[in-house]
Amino acid sequence: MTDSDYSTIPALRRSALWELRKSPAHYKYAVEHPEEPTPALLFGIAVHMAILEPERFKDEYIIAPKIDKRTKAGKEEWEALLASGKNVLSQEDGDTIAGMVEAIKAHPEALALLKGEHEVPIVWTDPTTGEECKCRPDVIGDGVIVDYKTTSSCENGAFERDARKYGYQLQAAMYREGLLQARLQEFGFAFVAQEKTAPYAVRIYRCDPGWIDDGVEIYRDLLDLYHKCKTKNEWPGYEEVTMYGA
Repeated sequence: MTDSDYSTIPALRRSALWELRKSPAHYKYAVEHPEEPTPALLFGIAVHMAILEPERFKDEYIIAPKIDKRTKAGKEEWEALLASGKNVLSQEDGDTIAGMVEAIKAHPEALALLKGEHEVPIVWTDPTTGEECKCRPDVIGDGVIVDYKTTSSCENGAFERDARKYGYQLQAAMYREGLLQARLQEFGFAFVAQEKTAPYAVRIYRCDPGWIDDGVEIYRDLLDLYHKCKTKNEWPGYEEVTMYGA
């Protein structure tokens, strides 16, 4: 299933639910005004495909050689690349992706974790709210869900900060819930994180069940809030607060 096909499934996804952490108004605006993919996001999509679906990557991407688009010949060569119907990557990005693929291949534990079912869409009905939810795990392995992440750093504490900022705990909880509802099986969760600069170091983060359980509380709170707002068709902004101090 392509990304565009997955996006058309009428169900709530983790990235949208995470917007509710600010306020329902932020969620509603984000859904109604989707942002254009950033270069960083597009690069991440390409890396994911190269790592998890290498044959599909070859079919959908092409590496552009160095082309002087100021010349007639260069313009024609560039137009030919665009006409191929494939996504065009710069030579620099292509080299980086190739280096990242090789670093993964040289890491036996990461390579083993990334084997399994790739990019399978999971759709379920939440038994409490009746809301339709969806997820598409990078990898469904033997008793574990694995998510591949690119990052600026895997140094101690760096990826953990990313996890808090981008809602990885919510992701682990929601994906585990989705697999439990769809397959009646409880899975563990792990991240395979890789730096985007040489030597493209890899680090594995296995999620403690208690950490995921805490994420379930976040998931339930946000899903219940979404259901309440949807039912009333009310999407308020920030709540009022009282300021204290001397």
